[in-house]
Amino acid sequence: MLTEREIISTLEMLENEHLDVRTVTLGISLIDCVSHNPETLKNNIYKRITQTAKKLVQTCDEIGEKFGIPVVNKRIAISPVAIIAAAFSPSELVQVAHTMNRAAADVGVDFIGGFTALVEKGMARGDRSLIESIPHALVETDRVCASVNVASTRAGINMDAVYLMGKIIKEAASLSADRDGIACAKLCVFANIPQDIPFMAGAYLGIGEPDAVINVGVSGPGVVKKAIDRALEADSGLDLGQISEIIKTTAYKVTKVGELIGREVAESLNIQFGVVDLSLAPTPNVGDSVGEIFQSLGLKNIGVPGTTAALALINDAVKKGGAFASSKVGGLSGAFIPVSEDLNISESAAAGYLSLEKLEAITSVCSVGLDMVAIPGDTSAETIAAIIADEMAIGVINRKTTATRLIPVPGKKAGDNAYFGGLLGQSIIMPVNNGLGDNRFIRLGGLIPAPIQSLTN
Repeated sequence: MLTEREIISTLEMLENEHLDVRTVTLGISLIDCVSHNPETLKNNIYKRITQTAKKLVQTCDEIGEKFGIPVVNKRIAISPVAIIAAAFSPSELVQVAHTMNRAAADVGVDFIGGFTALVEKGMARGDRSLIESIPHALVETDRVCASVNVASTRAGINMDAVYLMGKIIKEAASLSADRDGIACAKLCVFANIPQDIPFMAGAYLGIGEPDAVINVGVSGPGVVKKAIDRALEADSGLDLGQISEIIKTTAYKVTKVGELIGREVAESLNIQFGVVDLSLAPTPNVGDSVGEIFQSLGLKNIGVPGTTAALALINDAVKKGGAFASSKVGGLSGAFIPVSEDLNISESAAAGYLSLEKLEAITSVCSVGLDMVAIPGDTSAETIAAIIADEMAIGVINRKTTATRLIPVPGKKAGDNAYFGGLLGQSIIMPVNNGLGDNRFIRLGGLIPAPIQSLTN
């Protein structure tokens, strides 16, 4: 096990390789904030968030300065709003989102997640109200993120919810048409959503979690790339098994860094420490790309034949290295493939190396799914729902988390560019097969049953 001194040495060694603590996310339970009166509920929510998180940003900055590594984002995740505000109408839930946004702004965090519904087996009244409120909630706020879990390996796929989410995504895009449908960038649709994700837009605090908990997301695609490059420069005869060991060792070090900082923040705030999510989450910056790792492994670009196998190697090595480093590894922990947020991946899509179909194929072995994918604005709600259904099936059958963050960009077509700004980046708009066509399969609705292997557990 690395000592604290060795961890500091690791930080110094990697300080120019884009290693950072991507997010410290404070989970806050709002279960006891419930009230039949909407004003009382909003007051309870605001008070609980601002009191619990009042020192979060300051503490993260102090700990980051102490160890010489920045905590880039400070965020909050709350209990699913569909549960704590189940009695209210969609318009009242939009006002709850405004309260969340105001509380997040007042404590200085980047995003607040938990505008969430869990509907893998069916939709209760509160779930449906929350889902219907999502477009206006996301358009009228700038820090609120939403997630909806529509499938699980134990329950199957709720196709009624999938179809509804296709319509919701279209509406959210339309309401934010002046910004290329950016509201959809704050909305994830999941299968097998974890209860302790620190990364947005999917973060929420699960029902089995404590009153307050610190979860940390550490990201280091640049670190992994440089480790591979150094190793191959020193010994060009390395095989993939040996490269896997190098990735595992690197993931081990990064995980220890994340746990050290997470525990320091938790201790300073007198809050329980939760998990380290070691996910290779890129940014649009050069040198901080998951796509560049594929090139270090010898592929021309992400998307060419061999991509799925390479990603399977990367994801497996990251998970194993993290698990060896800490018993507190959780969340998603693996590799993200967000098209617009990764300059290299976006360029590969623009050059034609990466198609939507290939992207779907590689999600069978990555940690998330179709992430930050811009598609033509005239893609129908049925087709969007069908894309979601396909991705949910991958998660359900493979017993893993998958998600979609699809952005139908109003007024733009395949080959155009969408601009989201900041960490959300920009992307070529990818063509969609049968984007305008009829899809009677989706309209059938109902529940696609769970795979039989899950019934024996």
